[in-house]
Amino acid sequence: MFIDIHVHTRMFEGPRQDSEFGSYFATPQELKDKLEPLGVRAVVALPILSPECLWVVQSNEEYLWAAEEYPGFIIPFMNVDPRMNGNHPDADLSYLMRHYKSRGCKGIGEVTCNLPFDDPFMENLFRHAEANELPLTFHIAPQQGHYYGIIDRLGLPLLEGALRKFPRLKFLGHSQPFWAEIGGDLTEEARAGYPKGKVAEGGAVVRLMREYPNLLGDLSPAAGSGYNAISRDREFGYAFLEEFQDRLFFGTDVCDPRNEMDLVGFLNEAVEKGYISRECYERIGWKNAEALLGL
Repeated sequence: MFIDIHVHTRMFEGPRQDSEFGSYFATPQELKDKLEPLGVRAVVALPILSPECLWVVQSNEEYLWAAEEYPGFIIPFMNVDPRMNGNHPDADLSYLMRHYKSRGCKGIGEVTCNLPFDDPFMENLFRHAEANELPLTFHIAPQQGHYYGIIDRLGLPLLEGALRKFPRLKFLGHSQPFWAEIGGDLTEEARAGYPKGKVAEGGAVVRLMREYPNLLGDLSPAAGSGYNAISRDREFGYAFLEEFQDRLFFGTDVCDPRNEMDLVGFLNEAVEKGYISRECYERIGWKNAEALLGL
């Protein structure tokens, strides 16, 4: 049933993240064991290539190998750091994109490099992704340093500039500083977290999705951000799902096999109780992914 637009995996053991829980990426088999009983038939696997995010940089080849070992279940994205191929803002990133696209990669991401959206390196990445018709999943950071992700300010003005400048590039929005902008009363102090309570009108995410058809929404709940945005105010959340049902995507962002999968129950309950339509449920659950990825 579901196609999961956002997971991470590993074929090789590495050092666990230095945290209280010692978190680690799930193996493909752990992903299958966790997600298939929930009705997930395929997952989009996103390598982490930029060093800002993890201790061990992953390769696109590791994810292609995972896709070969688990055909039909693992759908690989490539990752391309904008500093690759010479570390200059005019690098021919299409050379890399064409190679990995020919190997079966369906998109780019998760892009986590800690540069502003309007940095010449980032714009070069976007330009080549647009030219090669590859959707791009991004993570936003509220500042440079101490975070991973593309840098933007309160209100997402730099993302808006990219949406306007690259209208044929499909941007998949993700992370706390993206989804926190669903509410119009967001403060600088709260934008990197998980705001609670009623959603105020005037949020940047709602406005940008209404104005820019190339902005898509990744609802992944493992980091809490997408699920929190639609569940904190359920009446608002159901209306949001209905309005943007053709541009929202089911995802789990499994970073650790112990992560909770709250979005599955939320969507199942919503359709069973009539809070969202069956068509909305199916589009978000798998039809949008099939169309975006050409499955």
